[in-house]
Amino acid sequence: MILTSIFKPLLLLVLLSLTISASSADVSVIAQAVDARYNHLRSLQAEFTEVYRGPGIERIESGTLWLKKPGKMRWEYRSPREKLFLSDGKNAWFYLPADRQAWQTPVRKLDDLRSPLGFLLGKTKLQKELQGLSLAPDAVPSMPGNIVLRGVPNRIADRVNQVMLEITPADQIARIILEEQDGSVTEYVFKDPKENVEIAEDRFRFVRPAGVEVIEGEFGQ
Repeated sequence: MILTSIFKPLLLLVLLSLTISASSADVSVIAQAVDARYNHLRSLQAEFTEVYRGPGIERIESGTLWLKKPGKMRWEYRSPREKLFLSDGKNAWFYLPADRQAWQTPVRKLDDLRSPLGFLLGKTKLQKELQGLSLAPDAVPSMPGNIVLRGVPNRIADRVNQVMLEITPADQIARIILEEQDGSVTEYVFKDPKENVEIAEDRFRFVRPAGVEVIEGEFGQ
């Protein structure tokens, strides 16, 4: 009886440590597979839906995203109103056609949740970008068979509590959820991804339309 009482806790500890080790190994394997897929891409095009939930606010927008190395991105919103987020790798613009205004800021000074999503197409490692990367078994994936990971983003840890990534069996990122410190949540869902498509450089160049005011500084939303 005494031996049984001693070995039971030890057995539980061993099983727990094995479970933790297996989970860590699984996360590393998944993260490395995602890294390998995206770090070898030259370009990416996908349809996206962006959902923002804040105190008393819910906003749903959609459009098309284009990414191209190095550091170029174009978020073209079509619904419910047109707007454009554009980066050529050095400068970024946010353009509201209906308001006849565009904001411009250097990428290095950019404080925008879309900017650090560069890990969708870049030379990076998820386990370095996201502190404490782990499985999120409590998060329900949008599609059966997908896996959800969570971690704390290094570059925006002062603003975002955690990021959740939904990964498909093909090692693609299907959804990104950012939970901010003020309690708001921004969710990006990606569909119909097209990899290594030809994208003209002009798509990442902002040409000011006649009569549009350009404001240097922080972006408006």
